[in-house]
Amino acid sequence: QLQVVESGGGLVQPGGSLRLSCAASGGTFEYYAIGWFRQAPGKEREGVACISSTGDRTDSTDSMKGRFTISRDNIKRTAYLQLDNLKPEDTAIYYCAADPAPHCIISAMCIKSPIPCSWGQGTQVTVSS
Repeated sequence: QLQVVESGGGLVQPGGSLRLSCAASGGTFEYYAIGWFRQAPGKEREGVACISSTGDRTDSTDSMKGRFTISRDNIKRTAYLQLDNLKPEDTAIYYCAADPAPHCIISAMCIKSPIPCSWGQGTQVTVSS
């Protein structure tokens, strides 16, 4: 089964940018849709964006469209989340998840999947001046 590890988090000032990476090992990366989620202190986990197994389709939570961009490179077995114009309320642990399905809808991803998603350990993003 695919395993994923996130990296790229850190401390950034408001208005800044970060690129998170989700590196995969084991399994066949191009068989999995990849999703990014986040969980802020005291809040429930929420979906950010997801990308289909081939990378031809993406879906994002409406409130994050325009600032966050998901992509993937199947040769490098890595998915990315570009975070731009960051705000303090974006502070959270960001997780990636691999769903053994070709397509995804972020609002339902890893909730209604017949086969459980593979989750990473997360990477901390802190937006503060």
